[in-house]
Amino acid sequence: MTDAALETFVEQATDPVILTGFVQIIVATALAAIVLGVVYARNLDFGREAVTTSGRGLIQVVAAGAVIGVLLAAHLAWATVVLAFMICVGGWISHKRGGAIPGVFRTSVISIGFGAGLVIVMMTLAGAIETTMRDLIVIGSMIIANAMKTNSLVLDRFTGELASNRAEIEAMLSVGGSPEQAINQYVSTSVYASIIPILDSIKSLGIVQIPGLMAGMIIAGSNPIYAAQYQFVIMLMIFAAGGLTVVINTILISRRVFTDAKQLDGDVLEEIDV
Repeated sequence: MTDAALETFVEQATDPVILTGFVQIIVATALAAIVLGVVYARNLDFGREAVTTSGRGLIQVVAAGAVIGVLLAAHLAWATVVLAFMICVGGWISHKRGGAIPGVFRTSVISIGFGAGLVIVMMTLAGAIETTMRDLIVIGSMIIANAMKTNSLVLDRFTGELASNRAEIEAMLSVGGSPEQAINQYVSTSVYASIIPILDSIKSLGIVQIPGLMAGMIIAGSNPIYAAQYQFVIMLMIFAAGGLTVVINTILISRRVFTDAKQLDGDVLEEIDV
């Protein structure tokens, strides 16, 4: 850690606003406790998960804030390392939704890296993402995280489609259809299902929701019209990264659920059913 980075970290860690943040966390926790009280009273089963998830989330996000504070004072080259690490972690988290498919972790990393990476590079060249640690890390992580979520959705839906439509796929293969023909409609369904949340978010912009980035820019004093324009650009970045990710990954994994004899791999389907 450089002296500048260490000095930045100490300055941020001793900022009086940190105390204010903990007070706000206590108030928010009290509100969440009301929900947990209802969960306990009604004998629902996710109370413990909510507590452990919240605790883990607090530790992770505070740690992330501290790390980002240090990174902001680091050399710009570190942005590439951090984003590459995020892509690998995103691939690891999302691949579990399709863990039965051979090599799905590798295809997930490749797909997220291609989809999110291409968007980050192109939009940086276009000037929408400034070449600063702040913008590259914050906006880049947003794009990667959404690509990861979309990848999780497509893997979950794709494996479900395989398990539910095994008979139809095998029937198509038995009459001479190629693996691509037999599985195409299920790939299409999976891809569409995975991007529905993004499409719905775009549809609701400015009507149902004022997204966090736009709200933050307005609160910070930016031109509201430009804030709206930039938020729309961000949403299209997220759509492009997610769409490219799932299209690439479904192309890669579709080949892995068939044997060399162009039949559905029974071992893969049995693993999905477990």
